[in-house]
Amino acid sequence: MPHRTAAPEPAHRSSRPVHWLATACALAAAVAAAGLLQPATAADPAAGAETRTAPGGAPAPQAAAPDAAAVAYPLDCKGAPVAVTATAQGDLDGDRRPETVAAVRCDAGSGTPPHALYVLTAGKEPGGGPRIVATLLEAAARTSADDLTVRDGTVTARLLGYSSPEVPRSSPDVRRLAKWRWTGGKFRQELTDISTGSV
Repeated sequence: MPHRTAAPEPAHRSSRPVHWLATACALAAAVAAAGLLQPATAADPAAGAETRTAPGGAPAPQAAAPDAAAVAYPLDCKGAPVAVTATAQGDLDGDRRPETVAAVRCDAGSGTPPHALYVLTAGKEPGGGPRIVATLLEAAARTSADDLTVRDGTVTARLLGYSSPEVPRSSPDVRRLAKWRWTGGKFRQELTDISTGSV
């Protein structure tokens, strides 16, 4: 009867547990090393967008709009106090810092004192108070302003005026929609007549 030689067992069947343990440890070390060499990626899907951070890695706080109550306004109120009747905030010049538009008039206690509209920005020095950088409406125009807003870099207000000196100051008969936008290094005004008549 011919003598048969037994076929050798496959290598994986003859491996010892120690061999498998060594292989697993080597693989784990390689994966860990690869992870350390990978560049850090943002968890945000919109990676690549600029994110401002403060020291310590915390998000930088949004700049606050100037405080309209912290400004001395150039109004001659004949001894009466100055009143800020409305404010609106927004970035008007595209520098990513908000400005404040303030509607200001003398607090005469009676009648309808005219408004002035001022644009305020933060002080030049750190910790410095806000300052006036533009006058959109002079009090000398003898106009009242309401519905003051800032949207998409445009200042909008409704101006109430008078068609003649004979019109009572308490009953403005001219209404105009005014818009101001920072263009070419200055604020440009656009006026639209809304209606003429008693309001």
